[in-house]
Amino acid sequence: MDKNSKKKMIIYQVLPRLFGNGHIYSFYDGSLAQNGCGKMNDFTSEAFDEIKRLGATHIWYTGLIEHATQTDYSRYGIAKDHPSIVKGKAGSPYAIKDYYDIDPDLAVDVSNRMGEFEDLVKRTHQAGLKMIIDFVPNHVARQYHSDVAPDGVEDFGAHDDKQKAFSEQNNFYYIPGQPLRAQFDLKAGAKTPYIENPARATANDRFNAYPNESDWYEAVKLNYGVDYQNGGSYNFYPFPDTWHKMAHILEFWASKGVDGFRCDMVEMVPVAFWAWVIPQIKENYNVDFIGEVYNPNEYRNFIEVGKFDYLYDKVGLYDTLRNVTCGYASANDITKCWQATNDIQEKMLHFMENHDEQRIASAMFAGSGRHGKAAMIISAAMLPAPVMWYMGQDLGERGMHAEGFSGIDGRTTIFDYWSLESIYRWRNDNKFDQGLLTQEQKDLQSFYAKLFNLCQSEKAIREGQFFGLQYANLKGWRYNENKQYSFVRYCDGELIIGIVNFDAHEANVGVLLPNHLFEYFELPSFKEVEVVELFSGRTEQIVFLPNHTVDTTVGAFTGKLLKMKIEK
Repeated sequence: MDKNSKKKMIIYQVLPRLFGNGHIYSFYDGSLAQNGCGKMNDFTSEAFDEIKRLGATHIWYTGLIEHATQTDYSRYGIAKDHPSIVKGKAGSPYAIKDYYDIDPDLAVDVSNRMGEFEDLVKRTHQAGLKMIIDFVPNHVARQYHSDVAPDGVEDFGAHDDKQKAFSEQNNFYYIPGQPLRAQFDLKAGAKTPYIENPARATANDRFNAYPNESDWYEAVKLNYGVDYQNGGSYNFYPFPDTWHKMAHILEFWASKGVDGFRCDMVEMVPVAFWAWVIPQIKENYNVDFIGEVYNPNEYRNFIEVGKFDYLYDKVGLYDTLRNVTCGYASANDITKCWQATNDIQEKMLHFMENHDEQRIASAMFAGSGRHGKAAMIISAAMLPAPVMWYMGQDLGERGMHAEGFSGIDGRTTIFDYWSLESIYRWRNDNKFDQGLLTQEQKDLQSFYAKLFNLCQSEKAIREGQFFGLQYANLKGWRYNENKQYSFVRYCDGELIIGIVNFDAHEANVGVLLPNHLFEYFELPSFKEVEVVELFSGRTEQIVFLPNHTVDTTVGAFTGKLLKMKIEK
């Protein structure tokens, strides 16, 4: 690849707690001692080589920062958490307990957990990969307390006026005069119940003292100067104390050498904060900010005003591709997705799995990892956007276990001590030799590796222009517009025709090339030309003429990338 060419961002999301766990069998609702836990040190040079082989440029380490847990680390000076306000034995990585510390579960030597994190940063960079960590701005664990904060840093709520429901200089929202009266057991097997008086607003904007089990009850909402209970008025000047505390936290981790922050639920924090803090951090550190957003009407606000580098494309492309894969929607709907974000396409992060979503291979989604190939080709190769995949996705991980706090929901637990058989087999005692993988797992992982590496090696995919072909193939003679989708990527004399098939059966298709395609790119025409199918490496002969069809056969739930070189 040309050294002056830009790379396509390809993110591997991984939960270290599960990645390196050497226990292949796990007990339901098991403790750390029973079920084990992966460590930061499990990311060895062999692991990095394998992750890079699959095509990653970045690793998003999910759950590194210390969060509430039912495991007792009091001998290390870490206060115990009350079990009634911890989800699962391991706890949620999004209930941050100490924003200046690393989760003790992930360290071989708990007393040196920050040192092990700093080594992980170095090893990640030495492997030629960039490092992303979570930033959770909207809420913290109910028993947040920093044991290791730098000198002069005060805890959230240290100087709050708890008699006020809202004050722009309070870090939390309060329900004055009312203790927490949760709609669940506040004792949960402990000797005494959890007490919070006055109660604070729960993380999912629950502004009363009665959260229930469906709420984010393990965390309390932080106050950024928005008075939600009085019309949502903004109180941003002087800048709220929470803004300053969060800016310091971001600077702390940026100074450790991380390359980016995946920012949780950014819409629950005012865009004015992001507009203030992101330029500050970027002034001193070369870091990317990725926002988890769900409201397409706010995309441009968070990019243009909030200064985010990338945003989740969940409600648009992910939801559409899921519905098309499952047969609930037409492939034509994909066009609406890229048209809706055409001006910000390079800012949208594409994915088909992450820790919040159900596994492609789960019974609740497609039932098999193979059935997600067509959707992944669209996600990764159709547009000049970054792409992400989740650990085990490339192995057909099903997420169909009842782990403990997490029931059988098609997701991989983030709350429990657990292990993934697919990852265990892939790692194979750090050999990564495919010795324990099934043929189906090998085949699926080979597809993902090929796709992601093509995204990097093929300039037309990496940085080429996009041209949609679907509009020209509506009601095609040998083209099912509901099950097939097609597009072109072009750059510097290299043209790739992408054709995907969401049908459960192989399809003989004829993809019409409209006259406008030839005019738009000023392309010559050929009565017959040889193309290379990039996944297989095999050649095909096609007709490359305006208003003529490219005829080929595409397998079930997969696709082809047909490449040709053009000399004008």
